Amino acid sequence: MNVAGRAFKVGLACTLAAGPVAAVELRLPQTARQTVERNTPLDRYRAPVDVYENGALRSVDIDGAVARSVWRIDQQGLTPLQIAAPLRAQIEEAGYEIVLDCAATACGGYDFRFATEVLPGPNMYVNLRDFHFITGLRGDADAPEAAVTVFASSGSAVSYVQIIQAGEAAAEDAPDVVALPPEAQVAVPPASFEEALERDGRIVLTSLDFASGTSTLGEGPFAALDALAQVMQDQPNLRVALVGHTDTVGALDMNIGLSRARAQSVRARLIERYGVAAGRLDAEGMGYLAPLTSNTTEAGREENRRVEAIVVAF
Repeated sequence: MNVAGRAFKVGLACTLAAGPVAAVELRLPQTARQTVERNTPLDRYRAPVDVYENGALRSVDIDGAVARSVWRIDQQGLTPLQIAAPLRAQIEEAGYEIVLDCAATACGGYDFRFATEVLPGPNMYVNLRDFHFITGLRGDADAPEAAVTVFASSGSAVSYVQIIQAGEAAAEDAPDVVALPPEAQVAVPPASFEEALERDGRIVLTSLDFASGTSTLGEGPFAALDALAQVMQDQPNLRVALVGHTDTVGALDMNIGLSRARAQSVRARLIERYGVAAGRLDAEGMGYLAPLTSNTTEAGREENRRVEAIVVAF
């Protein structure tokens, strides 16, 4: 199906030899919305130029204005490459040389993600098993005048893309989101939430919003719950267990109780707002006993705080 996209001016340092600074328009699906923006007029950005290997991540420093933004895409079925590829083409058209283009394990996985700059959650989410990273440089490779990086990551129902631009005048144009004309529509695949649930037997319900330290679920809407409710409507024999998880801050008993209460809040929302039969939903909590990644960093703890849907019967 074709879905109208969005374009935004990212204020890249696109200075030609004798020309003015120009903004680059980058296309994102229509459902994209900005979650955070942080611009600094004089800063240093360390742009990755190689994958993480031999205990290090090679990078180049760019001094100047730095513009950082994250966009959330509430759309199922998008892969990180589908998000990153159109942006890569636009960056190349602007005169940048792509010096790094890698995905997940090939980038260095966990080590790569925690060695490069990533805006913190909940504004940015990185699935360590499903991300794509691109770096484009302008000017001399050893001392570039400008850089742009794209960090795209996909969850079960939503995706995130972080874009960082560094160099002269990078922050002068604030990101400006406008709808693309019909001829610039972006083709996307059908939803794959149900396929992922059937294939893996479990799925993380991404981007649920709980008040800090409580089990109170935000008002939403939450694309992951929309998708799960739709699958349960389409698959009347499907039963799932909702399992909450936490980081390692606090005692185990406390975390098990909190994670269970959050799972119960999700169960209640599915019953009350979506009409899912109570007998098709269980709720339990694991506390910090089943982490996705290390709890030694804030980014890791953020990823470990989650609620999963686990198939009991299909």
